Amino acid sequence: MQQEEYKLKDTSPQLGERWPMGVKGSGWFYGIGDRPTSTYDLVEQMYYLYVRVVKAKELPVNAVTGSIDPYAEVKLGNYKGTTRHFEKKTNPEWKQVFAFAKERIQSSMLEVFVRDKEMVGRDDFVGKVVFDLNEVPTRVPPDSPLAPQWYRLEDRRGEGKLVRGEIMLAVWIGTQADEAFPEAWHADAASVHGEGIYNIRSKVYVSPKLWYLRVNVIEAQDVQPNDRSRVPEVFVKGQVGNQVLKTRACPARTLNPLWNEDLVFVAAEPFDEHLVLTIEDRVSATKDELLGRITLPLTIFEKRLDHRPVHSQWFNLEKFGFGALEGDRRKELKFSSRIHLRVCLEGAYHVMDESTMYISDMRPTARQLWKPPIGVLELGILSAQGLQAMKTRDGRGATDAYCVAKYGQKWVRTRTIIDSLSPKWNEQYTWEVFDPCTVITLGVFDNCHLGANGATTRDARIGKVRIRLSTLETDRIYTHAYPLIVLQPSGVKKMGELQLAVRFTCLSFITMIHLYSRPLLPKMHYIHPFTVNQLDSLRHQAMTIVAARLGRAEPPLRREAVEYMLDVDSHLWSMRRSKANFFRIMALLSGVIGVCRWFDDVCRWRNPVTTVLVHVLFLILVWYPELILPTVFLYMFVIGVWNYRRRPRHPPHMDTKLSWAEGVHPDELDEEFDTFPTSKGHDIVRMRYDRLRSVAGRIQTVVGDMATQGERMQGVLSWRDPRATMLFVLFCLVAAMVLYITPFRVVAMVAGLYAMRHPRLRSKLPSVPSNFFKRLPSKLDSML
Repeated sequence: MQQEEYKLKDTSPQLGERWPMGVKGSGWFYGIGDRPTSTYDLVEQMYYLYVRVVKAKELPVNAVTGSIDPYAEVKLGNYKGTTRHFEKKTNPEWKQVFAFAKERIQSSMLEVFVRDKEMVGRDDFVGKVVFDLNEVPTRVPPDSPLAPQWYRLEDRRGEGKLVRGEIMLAVWIGTQADEAFPEAWHADAASVHGEGIYNIRSKVYVSPKLWYLRVNVIEAQDVQPNDRSRVPEVFVKGQVGNQVLKTRACPARTLNPLWNEDLVFVAAEPFDEHLVLTIEDRVSATKDELLGRITLPLTIFEKRLDHRPVHSQWFNLEKFGFGALEGDRRKELKFSSRIHLRVCLEGAYHVMDESTMYISDMRPTARQLWKPPIGVLELGILSAQGLQAMKTRDGRGATDAYCVAKYGQKWVRTRTIIDSLSPKWNEQYTWEVFDPCTVITLGVFDNCHLGANGATTRDARIGKVRIRLSTLETDRIYTHAYPLIVLQPSGVKKMGELQLAVRFTCLSFITMIHLYSRPLLPKMHYIHPFTVNQLDSLRHQAMTIVAARLGRAEPPLRREAVEYMLDVDSHLWSMRRSKANFFRIMALLSGVIGVCRWFDDVCRWRNPVTTVLVHVLFLILVWYPELILPTVFLYMFVIGVWNYRRRPRHPPHMDTKLSWAEGVHPDELDEEFDTFPTSKGHDIVRMRYDRLRSVAGRIQTVVGDMATQGERMQGVLSWRDPRATMLFVLFCLVAAMVLYITPFRVVAMVAGLYAMRHPRLRSKLPSVPSNFFKRLPSKLDSML
């Protein structure tokens, strides 16, 4: 029963194509006929009454003060929204939009008041405008925005008697597809004031373009130590922002040291940081002396788009020590130490700012290397059900939920639904797809930045969903409720369900199929590969940069949300993850064990008919060995076709059993949620414990990678990726036919000669089978 709670559920939402925009006889929505919407067809249509308050003119001044501090108040039933007020201004410009949800409207009249702000006492009434909702027009994009009009202000009684002053308004009925929706003041968020208003709006973010800064430190000349009686032990330290890297100390004690080492940093556009290189002398184990420094802006370096060589340059260093003081040009030496560098900016890949297990974009940074998109991903974030209360408000549980989706460089954040355990967003977003073997990640969070004290709090995690695009059939709308599962120190917990509508549309099927034979990354990645340690360091720095840049937006995408979406802690040691990866490998080996048991049964004649058939097949293959290979391919073809009827119908989701999250021991959870470095025990215990966790984390990653490769082999005939299985099944059929008519000796000779071919005939790029295999899905997408 508990497993059923954690499973994916089918839903039947009333999507836009089934909800015409304005049905005849629908009361205050009447007026547009029965034209269906052309956009937002993956979400349920939500109707809003929009009121755009633009400006006012010729407002009367207060007889006592001789001035007016005007503001506008929009009132609809029990809901009331106000604009900001201006001091001593008779012609104010507000330019604000108010939105009232149809399902919460309890009045047929809309009132717009203009009032005079008073510091003490009740604000003075200036005038008002009244609208009958049955007369309000309906607007649906792509119709042009409704033009605002001037309205004369009426007196308090509303009997048609006009007063001095006019206000410019636009009132219409629309949906969440309206351009005014993201910036509008919503009636359901009336309790939010001040800076909190900016933190509840929906926004689209673009992560910064990342580049590798490769600094090849070749050599230096005329390095003079501060102590002329000793030969310096010199090394170079480079810094970009908070990234600091060092070369090894030159093994030869000389004034012209040679290193020829690469220092690789991550830089983000716009390049507002500098490369600072210092030459230092290791005087002792605890003391380094500065001998020279140079500061270079990143904008002067060449952007390298291919594997062409980059020319090296000599740079003069600023001197430190005797004879030259920083900032004192009078004591500057007539000669200077020099350093020989080869520096360039290489197009980083967006895989660097996220975990390699859940890649959402494999394009290079340089737009010149981009290929045309092969498809479009459309996502409808409908609603959430059964969310847990994340905070206490007025003595009761409350949740202010918003959803974040990330794919490629584009991040989206829905608006925050205030105080609701079943929020409805119904927002639709679109991404271009350049590779189907990518993952879109969604996270649900509780907004803790609505009040004045929100700056010191962190948005709480509610749950996460991942969807691999290659597991989706093209042009099919998937509507499911995904379980939101989080692991807490007390154990695994379901926080609710996220209802989504997903559609992956293919623009060119031939191009998409061709991608399965192409390398995952551009050519430069394979010609100048990075080490494992470099990749770990670069990925950490990229995550830090992306989180910092997105946190500078308005409203900011909080660091805790970005880190959760990017799985920043996925490399840390966890006994639970290690056991999960171990049992993934055991599940793969179970197939081999099953074959061994079956063969043992054959040897023991437990099923005589099967044993006789195996003996006959064995004799045929012995007498005709050329049939072995085509028979194997034909057998795999039959298995692939047979498994088609049992192919998965739903996209993968978080699997608590696969993640080993249900039966985890409390002590293991305490270890998993422990800080890194650990906060437990003595200093020596802490050092040893952290070292153990670091080594174990690498072992865990290797075991997980082994499990992933095995699951990819297992999944080639499972139709989890229907396009990949189709290609392999067709290949098996063609290979079986070719091998049946081709002599075995010819096949063996060609295969052997190809395997032993000369290096000049080999490509530095991965082979087609390797590229195909790396694109196959695994159960990693369902891991917590």
